[in-house]
Amino acid sequence: MPTPRPDLAAMIAPLARTLMAAEQPVLDAHELTMWAYVVLLHLDEDPARGQGALAQEIGADKTRIIAVLDDLQERGLIERRPDPADRRARLLTLTPAGRRRRDDAQAAIQAKEELLLGKLSPADRSGFLNALLTLAALPREEIIGDD
Repeated sequence: MPTPRPDLAAMIAPLARTLMAAEQPVLDAHELTMWAYVVLLHLDEDPARGQGALAQEIGADKTRIIAVLDDLQERGLIERRPDPADRRARLLTLTPAGRRRRDDAQAAIQAKEELLLGKLSPADRSGFLNALLTLAALPREEIIGDD
């Protein structure tokens, strides 16, 4: 009988914590918290329709994300504008300064990641990144299921 592999979470969670610890000095150098960086990454896709929707999309607590958004807005990295479709709601978008800050931080983080990915063969690297992209794109509900 083959040796059972570790559960996915048992492998991924320690790796994720280590990667976040490796990213922290880069984020500090760019004056970003992890949540601020996550917000800047997410807002590049499309404007978010309100802080509640954004919090849900990035897996953040909607009451705790307010301080992050306030800080990013005060520093000119994001804008909150009225939603033309619903004047009670606000659209959240990146500013050019926010995009530059995000791009600079992401480039520095990915440069550090290259050292780690360099430990894999080209085939393993490609397979790992493709598999990770596929799994990360799955809806949360599909992973959790209805058990």
